[in-house]
Amino acid sequence: MFLVTPQRNRPGPPVSNQGAQSNSCDEFGSDIMEFIENETLELKKSTSLLKAGIKSIVAILNKNREGKLYFGITDEGRIVGQDISNSTIQEVSRTISDNIEPKIYPKVNEVEIEGKKCVLIEFFGTNIPYFAYGKSYMRVGDEDRPLSAKELEQMILRKNQDKLKWDIEVCRKAEFYDINSEKLQWFLKEADLEFDSVEESLEKLDLAKDDKLLNAAVILFGKNPEKFFPNAKLRCAVFGVEDIIDMHDYEGDLFHLIKKAEEYILANIHIGMRLEGMKRIDVPEIDKDAFREAIINAFSHRDYNQYDSVNIAVFKDRVEIRNPGLLYGGLTIEEIRKNKISRRRNDLISQMFHKIHFVERWGRGIGKILRKEPRTTFQEIAGQFWTVFKRKTEEEQRRIIEGLTKEKSILDYIKNNPGKRMPQIAKILGI
Repeated sequence: MFLVTPQRNRPGPPVSNQGAQSNSCDEFGSDIMEFIENETLELKKSTSLLKAGIKSIVAILNKNREGKLYFGITDEGRIVGQDISNSTIQEVSRTISDNIEPKIYPKVNEVEIEGKKCVLIEFFGTNIPYFAYGKSYMRVGDEDRPLSAKELEQMILRKNQDKLKWDIEVCRKAEFYDINSEKLQWFLKEADLEFDSVEESLEKLDLAKDDKLLNAAVILFGKNPEKFFPNAKLRCAVFGVEDIIDMHDYEGDLFHLIKKAEEYILANIHIGMRLEGMKRIDVPEIDKDAFREAIINAFSHRDYNQYDSVNIAVFKDRVEIRNPGLLYGGLTIEEIRKNKISRRRNDLISQMFHKIHFVERWGRGIGKILRKEPRTTFQEIAGQFWTVFKRKTEEEQRRIIEGLTKEKSILDYIKNNPGKRMPQIAKILGI
């Protein structure tokens, strides 16, 4: 048994108003301590409340990884003491060990506070989530709140996020001769970096570890990435009312697939034009920067552990870009739309895209898409994330065509009649 006495700089609770020392005990000579429940301190009147105390231990561990529990102090902070027999400490330790999973090994001691015996449990653990009697809890203020299935799932995902990151795993069968040196040199030039050798360059980019290629290196710069990752593909299709009008599958590194996805969309949507001075500029019915951002996002954030491809589906009224894997890290569609939050499933791949300005600033991709195409929607369907762009209606397309016809008439007239003034051109063309 040991005594608990007030002293300055005591680490953690028990507390005065702030949970660390008694109120002005040095100034007034008072030895009265004040205990206040908080996110790391739980108080129980006696060990008859041990089951509730074990739930509190789990809740505190899941929130703060460490804390303290006193038996012999009421939840209002009044020290009442605790009857302690020779077996009390052993019984408390055994009950904790039997009913918390994963196992923890707390310090359980008899302490004396203001002349009264109490039991102090100090606990620590990082192997979250912890369960008490088969259920998990989270500390919120001084309360223990049961965790929902969704909250548990998110906690487990956050705990294992580094273990689950596909792009930083070693590609066991790939060798450095499987890397496309020309593609790597192009990338380094775009990133304003020097090329040494394939091995040294990939080491500097953190794409190789202990003379082994990481998955990110092979999917980005491999000569034939599909040889190692059969699911690293792009599938594109155009759909009619009932039938598939066109379908193409593409293989290759991510830079190649991004280019092919962009080209396929441009080839299968309407292209208008605008005039900048005397220069004609092509204007796709869906903003090119917007759907390019969605394509890059699809390859950056997709779940490469799923046996599926990134899919482009072109319909009469919309274009869908689908990638395997739901939003990462517990994000919701509402959060990405309103708060422009980004959590990256494949950090290393995203970093490589960032180096050559495929992505500019973290968390800004969704905002960019919505600025360019405000009617864009996002959905999570059957384990996939969909970005859906609305196409122009027939009426909108008709207006665009009429506008293009007038512009072409103006250009042709100016070309054939140089020097004419605007009022003359307007009168002749009836505009």
